[in-house]
Amino acid sequence: MAVFVGSFETAHGTQPVVYHRPSFFEGTLHLYRDGSLVPLEIPLDADPGLVGDQLTVYVRDPWTVGDRTYPTGSVIAMNLEDFLAGERDFQVVIEPGPRAAVQGASPTRDYLLVNVLDNVRGQLWKYRFEGERWVGERVDAPDLGSVSPVDVDIHSNRFFFTYSSFIQPTTLYVHHDDGRVEEVRRMPAMFDSDGLVIEQYETASPDGTAVPYWIVRSQDMQMDGRNPTLLYAYGGFEISSTSSYDATVGKVWLERGGVYAVANIRGGGEFGPAWHRSALKENRQRAYDDFIAVAEDLIARGFTSPPYLGIEGASNGGLLTGVALTQRPDLFSAVAIRVPLLDMRRYNKLLAGASWMAEYGNPDIPGEWEYISGYSPYQNVFADREYPRPLFTTTTRDDRVHPGHARKMAAKMLSQEHEVLYYENTEGGHGSGVTPEQRARMMAVMYTYLWTQLRKALGDLGAF
Repeated sequence: MAVFVGSFETAHGTQPVVYHRPSFFEGTLHLYRDGSLVPLEIPLDADPGLVGDQLTVYVRDPWTVGDRTYPTGSVIAMNLEDFLAGERDFQVVIEPGPRAAVQGASPTRDYLLVNVLDNVRGQLWKYRFEGERWVGERVDAPDLGSVSPVDVDIHSNRFFFTYSSFIQPTTLYVHHDDGRVEEVRRMPAMFDSDGLVIEQYETASPDGTAVPYWIVRSQDMQMDGRNPTLLYAYGGFEISSTSSYDATVGKVWLERGGVYAVANIRGGGEFGPAWHRSALKENRQRAYDDFIAVAEDLIARGFTSPPYLGIEGASNGGLLTGVALTQRPDLFSAVAIRVPLLDMRRYNKLLAGASWMAEYGNPDIPGEWEYISGYSPYQNVFADREYPRPLFTTTTRDDRVHPGHARKMAAKMLSQEHEVLYYENTEGGHGSGVTPEQRARMMAVMYTYLWTQLRKALGDLGAF
């Protein structure tokens, strides 16, 4: 699929490397030494790194090497030169529990910084190799948000990291050599967050799997089912949906009295590779079941009800909202479907679609089309069913997901005499706009649609 070149700073200087990725989720790292490429003999789906004189490996599938099996989601390490010489005496850096996942790792002079999600709550840990084992210590950072190293130097233990949450703007912190942490600077607030609270809930999917989700709401909100609620999820490609600052959501949804919900459905990376892989290919319906279960739980708890509930998603998330529209139209009054995949019969023939067959499957293989066809929105919208009026948005020059998906779906629904709104920007790629003005217009279109669709339930839209 791709080849990349790069380098690592190690204890012995700069190490040039070449990455070869035969498929979306597989790759090999080659060290460039003495004019030759030396491959690292680790599993194709594992993620290697170099820290000082240590080779680190993020294990995606259980890996049996030497006399030990290392479980999914763990980070292991050993001396690089020893590994190249044939030894396999790895040490465990971190082995997360079932509700935790490693999101990334980066080196300082003496530490390996490991970014962790613990029940979807961001944490930063620093690990140091002492004697024969790695010892970890959690870095002092706020809770209920996202934490990420942003400036790390292999020649020092002083580093910077950021924290943000649904209601706290991105904030820069410095970790000093002596372990002290202090705030350096905070981005200006872009909306009024006074009186807003962040909560975390979970519900059971139809197969019994516990699915967590976030809620951001006014602390004075009444649990009467009459709150305009926007539900978002992504659920694909091992991408995690975390608590982070979104000025647009804050300004045009939360400030106006809306409730914002983010579902951590399967297919994402919130609980590591197993969480992602549990919704691949023939198991894709699990992600959609999770999303629907969260919507039903929001209703059951009294946050909202179908007349007050809207959903939105983009790209793979647009596929998600397209499936929700066709499978459970009774749950929603507004469905925003942005730059989406919708015709899964031909997705692999359009633009970058072929590179995603490891995620969805190959529709040209009859056995795989059998399960893909069960959820593909374009094949599952019918004239004799009632749907809320959806909004499809795309861009003419989207070079990742072809605009034909949105065009065909809108055209088919119109031919079936369903009400549809459609907006296509003629510029911009997959990001739905080139300039800030274009992006602002696209967001204005979507949020105007969401509030307008909820107008009947809300009564006087001017109050919002």
